[in-house]
Amino acid sequence: MARTATIVRETSESKVELSLNLDGTGKTDIDTSVPFYNHMMTALGKHSLIDLKIKATGDTDIDAHHTVEDIAIVFGEALKQGLGDKRGIRRFADATVPLDEALAKAVVDISGRPYCVCTGEPEGFEYCMIGGHFTGSLVRHVMESIAMHAGICLHLHVISGRDPHHIAEAEFKALARALRFAIEPDPRVDGIPSTKGAL
Repeated sequence: MARTATIVRETSESKVELSLNLDGTGKTDIDTSVPFYNHMMTALGKHSLIDLKIKATGDTDIDAHHTVEDIAIVFGEALKQGLGDKRGIRRFADATVPLDEALAKAVVDISGRPYCVCTGEPEGFEYCMIGGHFTGSLVRHVMESIAMHAGICLHLHVISGRDPHHIAEAEFKALARALRFAIEPDPRVDGIPSTKGAL
């Protein structure tokens, strides 16, 4: 069965069209209308090997927040839909990713129980403007929105970093690599990887 999803979400603040293939090669076509977020979502698709297409518009003349948040919500929903009953997946994975002086670690459990813990971002990171439109605080908000709407447990820890661009990119790439291994089929797993029999 194909592990794919297509979702369109339209509100008074944004319109998001997103499709993904969890068994892809990392091919992306991203237009979020927020340039730095394009860069981050392209990295997320590329390094998770999730084929990802996003077309989004919104009230970015007011703030990037609404559009960025809505894309994260839709990505989480599509991830959940694409995973189906999660039969045969590895479920748990972690990844530690460097980007020059920055180092971030992501640990994921495709558990069906949403939870998100983000720690270690340096003081003041949340106030940094990255790429002219994207504040550092949005990184954590994106991660929380993905986790809540995908139904996954995510722990994300910034181990070191100075440059806000590097820190944010290391975080997105760490999530991508952890997702790559957590959602992939495990040839040794027969059925759903839970003692409960459901995720």
